[in-house]
Amino acid sequence: MTTTTYTVTGMTCGHCVNAVTEEVSALDGVTDVNVQLDSGAMVVESAERLPLSVITEAVSEAGDYTVVEA
Repeated sequence: MTTTTYTVTGMTCGHCVNAVTEEVSALDGVTDVNVQLDSGAMVVESAERLPLSVITEAVSEAGDYTVVEA
């Protein structure tokens, strides 16, 4: 099990948090996602470390947000 922290920018409301959470949670191997609106922190637990490009693509599917590894 791996835990990785990212920073997501561009979120403005609870809907944003839900959209990002839903898209990242749907990725193969992801077991838990915790997104914080105020800090932009996103903690992803997964079976193995996922490439940043996979996380970035999922976050982009949720909306006009950007993500970097914290």
